[in-house]
Amino acid sequence: LVGSEMCIRDRSKQESSKITNNQLSNYNFIVTLCGDARDRCPILADIQKNIHWDLEDPAKAKGTDDEVMEVYRKVRDQIAINIRTLL
Repeated sequence: LVGSEMCIRDRSKQESSKITNNQLSNYNFIVTLCGDARDRCPILADIQKNIHWDLEDPAKAKGTDDEVMEVYRKVRDQIAINIRTLL
């Protein structure tokens, strides 16, 4: 929903996919988001091309619908800034 506010295609039906240890060398950069990803992917700590963006996990946001949506917007905007910086 917050993506559509910025003309980003609907991603609601997509899911993250697992990457095997053997596949890691196929990627130029591996970006993890939120603390949970860092905690669940300890093998990435030894990989030079891993970038971790310690963002708030919007799925854990609490409050009114408007307050939760604002958290999603904040994270969306921070991801956009981080991507522009990375490129």
